[in-house]
Amino acid sequence: MHRMKPVCVIVQQVYDIDVRVRRKVDALVSAGYSVDVLALRPPHGKKTYVLDGVNVHTVSLGKLRGSLARYVFEYAAFLVWTFVKLSILMRRRQYAVVEVNTLPDFLIFAAAPARWGGAKLILDMHEITPEFYISKYRASDASWLVRILKWQERISFNFADHVITINEPIQDLLSERGLSRSKSTVIMNAADESRFAMHSSPDGTDSPEAAKFVMMYHGTLTNIYGLDIAIEAFGQAHREMPGAELWILGSGPEAKLLQSLTERYRLGSKVRLLGEVLPTQIPGLLKQCTAGVLPIRRDVFLDFAFPNKLPELVIMGKPVIVSRLKAIRTYFSEAALAYFEPNSAQDLAKRMIDVYRDPGLRERLAQRAKFEYVGIRWDIMKDRYLALVDCLVTARSKEHRARSYRQDGRVA
Repeated sequence: MHRMKPVCVIVQQVYDIDVRVRRKVDALVSAGYSVDVLALRPPHGKKTYVLDGVNVHTVSLGKLRGSLARYVFEYAAFLVWTFVKLSILMRRRQYAVVEVNTLPDFLIFAAAPARWGGAKLILDMHEITPEFYISKYRASDASWLVRILKWQERISFNFADHVITINEPIQDLLSERGLSRSKSTVIMNAADESRFAMHSSPDGTDSPEAAKFVMMYHGTLTNIYGLDIAIEAFGQAHREMPGAELWILGSGPEAKLLQSLTERYRLGSKVRLLGEVLPTQIPGLLKQCTAGVLPIRRDVFLDFAFPNKLPELVIMGKPVIVSRLKAIRTYFSEAALAYFEPNSAQDLAKRMIDVYRDPGLRERLAQRAKFEYVGIRWDIMKDRYLALVDCLVTARSKEHRARSYRQDGRVA
């Protein structure tokens, strides 16, 4: 038992809104660990604050991004701040484990002061950097930039004591690049079912909006998530779907474009752009939909995507219409999800109509998806994560005792 051991978690994001990181930290706190977080400062937020028993230390550094130069500046600035802050905190906290969440991969080197003090380092690689930049900047896999990114990826996971990946296809990819499988663990991007327990139902038939046949997307409104494809598909299909509506929850840079597409296809009364909603509102809103829609584009990066939105819909008992992506297909069969060919509005329109017309299909999809989700649900991932942290704490304690013995002259 290693409870009350101090752990530090580092993420270049506003901690309050990073669902994946908060899920892991909540698990650590519930298991008795004392946790500090180093993160970006929320808008108008405090430099240091306590959130659900976690000490959060922040730096004011905007996420303007856009150009490669801006990415480099923000990454470097956060790395320097983290290095200094961790050096100070390590003197009094003596962390047993420090976990660094990407991007960037090389942020792991900010944890060097903790490693010098005996802490074990975890690198959570929930993005694959080379593919991310190939996708974002349309770079060639053979370009000098991508070669550099693969090199810094390799030296980063080599520096860590253990690496977390978010699905098996990414683990396979990193293994091909030199990451030892014995040094990596898959912690899926699963949803915390306790958030949805009071709202979940076996299907959408008890929804007050069920008569309308509501399809729903919830998340960030960016190009990669293909919401323009969804609106175009609905524009093609809606005449075959009397009473159907498409609800889009969230905010982002694509909001105005999506509104203009809605007007172009004359879907003003059928497509509802509801804007940003609080995380606490998501379960109740998902309960009102008949089916989820995840029209993610496919490219070398997005083929490895496993969105958190998918398990949330599965937990709520909703059939999901989703792009046929490599990572998702690894865990869900054709019998569990209503797959369509990525980037194809025509194929998505066909699947919308199929799901609309066949209540039996909706029920079969929802039930099969729940069955296939059982092995990767958060309870299993949480236990796997805590076992990993416990194992590293044990290893650190043994090494610390061994050093003490040598210093005392009791071991030659």
